This record gives sequence, C-alpha cells and structure tokens, in this order.
Amino acid sequence: MAPLTRGRLRVAGELTVPGDKSISHRALICAALADGTSEIRDILSSADVQSTAGVLRALGVSIPALAPVMQVTGAGRRALAAPVADLDCGNSGTTARLMAGVVAGAGVAARFVGDASLSRRPMRRVQRPLEAMGAVVELPDHGGLPMHVRGGALESVEWASDTPSAQVKSCVLLAALAAGVEATVREPSRSRDHTERMLASMGAEVWVNDDAVMLFAEQTLSPLELTVPGDPSSASFFAALASLASHGDLLARRVGINETRSGFFAVLREMGASIELENAVRASGEHVADLRIATGRGLIGVTVSGAAIPTLIDELPLLACVAAYAEGETRVTGAAELRVKESDRIAAVVDNLRLLGADADELPDGFVVRGTQPRLRGTVVTHGDHRLAMAFGVLSALPGNEIAIDDRECVAVSYPEFWADLARVTGS
Repeated sequence: MAPLTRGRLRVAGELTVPGDKSISHRALICAALADGTSEIRDILSSADVQSTAGVLRALGVSIPALAPVMQVTGAGRRALAAPVADLDCGNSGTTARLMAGVVAGAGVAARFVGDASLSRRPMRRVQRPLEAMGAVVELPDHGGLPMHVRGGALESVEWASDTPSAQVKSCVLLAALAAGVEATVREPSRSRDHTERMLASMGAEVWVNDDAVMLFAEQTLSPLELTVPGDPSSASFFAALASLASHGDLLARRVGINETRSGFFAVLREMGASIELENAVRASGEHVADLRIATGRGLIGVTVSGAAIPTLIDELPLLACVAAYAEGETRVTGAAELRVKESDRIAAVVDNLRLLGADADELPDGFVVRGTQPRLRGTVVTHGDHRLAMAFGVLSALPGNEIAIDDRECVAVSYPEFWADLARVTGS
C-alpha cells in the first residue's frame, strides 16, 4: 500500500522523548527503600510520577523536587512512617497499586485516594494477594478507591495472577521486600519486568523464568545509579507518525527497548514500517537504543492477540488509529484490560474513530479497524485519557484531517511536551 497520497507530510529530525514512566515510578520507590543515597538522572517529571513522589514524602521519605539529576536518600525497607493524611495518588494507578504493597510490607496503615478516574479503577487485583500475605485491605463496594491498607507481619506468598499484570506483580514483590519475606508471582504470560530488573540491579536476589518471578526473603537494596531510558510508549506516537508520513527521516534517541514493553515497534514492522536500532546498550538492567524510523513505506493490516498483548497494551489505542491508514483489516483480541484503564479505551477509541469517519467496530476484548485512508473531521472526546489525546493527536497531523482534541492538557500525565514535540518534527 502506498503512503498517504492526498497530501505530503514530512516528519524529520531528532527527538529525545521523556524518561520512561514505569521506570521513573519504580526508581523513586526502590531508592526510598534502599540503604544509602541513590542518584537518578532523566526521571520523568509528569503528573503521575509527581504523585508517587508525593506519596513517598507523606510516608516520611525525603524526596527532593524532580530534576534531571536528583539524589534520594533511603532509610531501608521498613523505615516508612505512618502518614497523617490520605495518600493522594492523583490519576496514577501505578502509584496506588505499587505503594499499597509498600505500605502493607512496611507495617503501617494508610488510606489511598485519587481523582475521579482513578477512583473507578479496579483495586481488588491487589487486595487479594496482599490479604493472602496477611495485610488488611478495605475497598468500597465498587472495588476502587478509597482504599484502606493496614500492614503487619506479612507471610511469604506464592501468587498466581489470572491475567498478566506488572502492577500486581510489583505490588507483591515490593510488599515482600518491605516485609522481609519470600514471594513468588506466576502469570499466564510475561508482563513488563522493570521491577525485577531494578531489584536485581540493586543487589536483591531475584529468580526469573518465562512465567514466574521469585524474590527471596530478607533482601536489602544497595543505592541505585540510574539514567532513566526514554519511554517506549512516548516514542511509539512518533514512530507511528513517521510510519504514516510521505517523506523524511526521524531519529528517536535513547529509547528503552525492553522486550516486555516494545511490542508496538514489532507490530509496526509487521505492518511494513522501517524501524532500525542503533547504538544499543544495556544500563542498570535495561536495554536502550536509538530508533531510526524511515517514512514513505505504506502499511498493511495485522492481527494481534495472545502473549503479544501485554507488550503493547498501552499502545493499542494508537494501533487502532494507525490501522485506519493501513491496507486491509487490523484485528485485536485478548485486550479486555483496556476496558479498565484511565477510560474504557476500547469503547473510546472506536467511538472516536467512527465519529471522525473511520471504519471501526468494538469487540468484547478488542477491536476491528478496516483501513480506508479516511479524511477525518470532528472533535475527539478524550475522557481525560492522555493516551487517547496523543493517539488522535498523531492523526490530527495528517494532511487533510481536521481534528480537534477536547482536552489537550491531559497529556501532562505522561508527556507534558508532546504537542511541542509534535509541532517540531512536522515543521508546524
């Protein structure tokens, strides 16, 4: 299939995307639990990561203002203080779920709250394993926030998750770390593995195979020395944009290419995109490389399901948008988790595509998009979801489209400079 022919779009230059959001959360938490002073460089200074920093401060950890180079002095794994006020997680599910494990393992009590969107998101998935370890976790009837967690003398656990979830896995591992007990987490397929990589890089004894991870008891953490890689989810928007462009050449610098996170790049290649890795290195347990994306290739539809889903779960709304300009049908199944993200991302992305003029349908656990290279016109309803805003922001840059985004500011959750970077690489 030829690239877009109704107008020429040049996407070119070099780009450094913000630091990885998942790793930034974990760097603050693990540094807070370490013995000594950690140095973190290029942390993501976004609303979600600010929420984790604020929660740690409320638990007595001295977290400085987020900065390109920052130091965090930890006091060990059980040195947290009981908070005097609610722990406000804002919009960050990662903060709520991972810090619930830390609080439980540290033996303190806390009440977790968040904004309206986060308050609706499911927390029973962390309630069950934490209660199996001996913590008390109280939730309202709808299973979201506010969440009361009371820690204590936790017991070792072997937990089998029904679905792959890095947040559940990390919650259990961090609870075990703080409590000094052993934990094994089994999953039907691998979820993102930043927590176990970081713990191992800090000296903890961690055993990993294809379907399980085990943290041994009584582990301590050495200080962390980390430069946070560029976020692959953030880089995905620009890889998609360049793949849809008629000409140019885009280089995204120092992007994380962890195999549990980089599934979107693999799917784009399967669709026909040209994405090459340059200057690949390994740092603090994470693989990092520059991504060079060629333009003018044209894309074809694909089918995505099974074990691939966890590796690009956050990028699936973007894939739906890209699929409108790929030849043939793109079908995604096995992604019911999208229903309980910041919004119901299946319904939201399909509703918006259809409203704008694309050919898309919902499935119970995914979607179908038929590529027609449509001219899209209308206003996108983001439901305050940053990933929807950025995915449709990519489509808004295509020649002939007239797309307004109802809440452009919600991108601050993960990528505050998104609109400026989009304008720069398109010359607009």
